[in-house]
Amino acid sequence: MGIFDKLRNEFIDIIEWTDPSADTIVWKFPRYQNEIKMNAKLTVRESQVAVFMNEGKIADVFQPGMYTLTTQNMPVLSTLQGWKYGFNSPFKADVFFVSMRQFTNQKWGTKNPVMLRDAEFGPLRLRAFGSYAFRVKDAGEFLKEVAATNPEFTVEGINEQLRNLAVSRGMEAIAEAKIPVLDLAANYEEVSGLITGKIGAEFNELGLELTKFLIENISLPPEVEAALDKRSSIGIVGNLGAYAQFQAANSMEKAAENPSGGGLAAAGLGAGMGAAMMGQVGNIFQNNNNQPPNAGGGAPPPLPTAAPFFVAVDGKQTGPFDLDQLRQLAAAGSLNAQTLVWKTGMAAWSAASTVPELVPVLATVPPPLP
Repeated sequence: MGIFDKLRNEFIDIIEWTDPSADTIVWKFPRYQNEIKMNAKLTVRESQVAVFMNEGKIADVFQPGMYTLTTQNMPVLSTLQGWKYGFNSPFKADVFFVSMRQFTNQKWGTKNPVMLRDAEFGPLRLRAFGSYAFRVKDAGEFLKEVAATNPEFTVEGINEQLRNLAVSRGMEAIAEAKIPVLDLAANYEEVSGLITGKIGAEFNELGLELTKFLIENISLPPEVEAALDKRSSIGIVGNLGAYAQFQAANSMEKAAENPSGGGLAAAGLGAGMGAAMMGQVGNIFQNNNNQPPNAGGGAPPPLPTAAPFFVAVDGKQTGPFDLDQLRQLAAAGSLNAQTLVWKTGMAAWSAASTVPELVPVLATVPPPLP
C-alpha cells in the first residue's frame, strides 16, 4: 500500500470550505471513501451553512460556527443512522456547504421586443434590461429543488431560469401598471417594486430570495424613437411661421455678405421660400383647428410685427397698433366702442367693445360732453 492509499483510508477529522470563487452556490465536501471521524471538527464560516445528507435525505443543518461532531449535536443524523446513545464509531455522510451571501449584478433583459398597449401611442414594442441580486434563503429547500446531489453548483446553473422569470413576470408587471411609455423612466423604482413583488414568491419556491431588482433601461424600436425625436424637434421649434421668417432672415444676412449677384438672387429665393412656408404652415394650422375663414375670404397681410390689432377707420384697414397706440386713437376719437377691429386668431372683424383686451382702452376715453 502506497502512502497516498494510506492517506485516503484515514478518517476525516477536519471539515471546512474556503470559497475561492465568486459564483459558487453549493460545494460538496470531497469525502470519497473516507469516513468522518466522530468528534471531528466542523468549521462553518459566515455566509455559509453546512448540510449533512444521509442516503439522499437531508439530516442536520449547521449555521456559522465551529463544532465538534457528536451524536448530541447531530440528532437527525443519529436517528437515521440508528446509533445508540454514546456510540462513537466513524460514520459516512455527504456534506454540502451552501453559500448564503448575495449574488449581485446578475443581468436580465428581453431577447426580443415585447408588445404592449400604450394609452397615447397605441400598440408598441418595448425592450427592457437591468440587473438583480439574490441569495439562498433556505439551504435545504434549494438542495432539494435545484442543486440536488451535484458536487458543485454555480450561479450559471440557475441564472437562465431566473432571467426568464425576471423577463416574463417583469414585462407582465409593466403592462399591468399601465404607466404611459413616456413616463416609465420617471417610475423605474415603482415598476421595480411591482416586479419584485410578482416574482419574489417564485424565487421562494426554489429556496431563494430576490434581494434587489433594478431596471436600467426601457427602450422603443429605433424607428419609433426617430419619430419621437422629430416630434420633439417640432415642439422645440414652436411657432413654425416665426421659424420660417428667422430662416429667411438668415438667408438674407448671408447673402449680404456675398456681393455677387448670385448671392442676392439666393437671398431673394430664400426669403420667398420662407414666406411661402410661413403661409402654408399657417393654413395647415388653421384647417387643423377647424377655424372659420376671415370675413371677405382673406386675412390682413401677416406683417412681421408684434402689434396685434388692426382698426377699420373710414372703411379702410389701418394698423397694426399696439395698446398704447390704441389708447391714443381712442383719445383722438378714431376708436370707440363700435369701431371694428381685428387681430390674428379672430374669426372676423368685431366691435371694439366685444374684445376683452380693448375694454380697458375704451374705459380711458371720457364720455361726450352734454
